[in-house]
Amino acid sequence: MNLVAGLGDPGSRYETTRHNAGFLVVDELVRRWDGTLKKDRFGSSSGDALIRNNKVHLAKPQKFMNRSGAPLRGLLDYFGGDAGNLIVIHDEVDLPFGTIRIKQSGGHGGHNGLRDIHKHLGSNAYARVRFGVGRPPEGWETADYVLGRWSASEAAELDSHISHAANAVETIIEHGLEAAMNQFHVREKTAQPTTAGQDRSQSFQAQVAYGV
Repeated sequence: MNLVAGLGDPGSRYETTRHNAGFLVVDELVRRWDGTLKKDRFGSSSGDALIRNNKVHLAKPQKFMNRSGAPLRGLLDYFGGDAGNLIVIHDEVDLPFGTIRIKQSGGHGGHNGLRDIHKHLGSNAYARVRFGVGRPPEGWETADYVLGRWSASEAAELDSHISHAANAVETIIEHGLEAAMNQFHVREKTAQPTTAGQDRSQSFQAQVAYGV
């Protein structure tokens, strides 16, 4: 069974932040495939879904981002899986807003959610669906930026990009990583990172994944 995990921070104060892109993609998959997430299973909100005739377990770890590893380790142990059964969806500041990239293995790139997953799994051999949120505007700390709310222009396009990321996950599940990369790693129109000065008040650096 594949375990598909979207990364984010729990609680209403984080729902509309860039850091919760992974949660939004899992929510879209739940909606599409009539799934149901139950809270507090090994520290995750999780549940089963049948995605294109493949049984999948969807999860949103309910620890803060930089403590994502233990909940996913618990689920993998329960299902008898390992890192090769895991697909992680996460925000990525090194990609323009809305850009989707797929990879397997590799480093954590400074993302402490991935760092913690590496630590608890003892492996980096899991698939990632990277959801671009763009670089912070000049003068901003990365922590402030990812824990800020989507700008108005980003919010207007967000549903389309979340749907695109969900399509990527479905393709990995049905056809494998290589086929998904061939389909989704086409040249995309570069989106310019947007500014959102009022978003700085939404930052809660104690729980941030980047730079802690």
